[in-house]
Amino acid sequence: MFFDEQGRILLVRPTYKPTWEIPGGIVERDESPLHCCRREVHEELGLVRDIGDLLVVDYNRPAGARTESLMFIFSGGVLSAEETAAIRLPSKELSEYRFFEPGALPPEITPTLRARVLAACRQAGAGGVYLENQRRLQD
Repeated sequence: MFFDEQGRILLVRPTYKPTWEIPGGIVERDESPLHCCRREVHEELGLVRDIGDLLVVDYNRPAGARTESLMFIFSGGVLSAEETAAIRLPSKELSEYRFFEPGALPPEITPTLRARVLAACRQAGAGGVYLENQRRLQD
């Protein structure tokens, strides 16, 4: 999850569904959640960035044909005006991006993502713990 210098949240609009989303995707085989986050940020925004603390983990129950899952939100930090101008969306996947005030998220965001994003906003700046092969313990 990224913010601009005014504290607004970056959302992207997929071409294949009517909702706004945060940049992200699905973990590939033998890929960690953190590596997935870095890869998806590069694929969806064209940015190579350090990824910060884990802000939220959300458990999704099975529903219909969908299996249970875990959703992770990591802090991408604040994007400068120059970084924002450097965003390049894959046109076949994402049609636009926009920054939204936390209290004015668009109605075209799912209730579960809205709750997840707002929880991440409350957690941002408070720090978190995410261990990947004990990498944080060695810092």
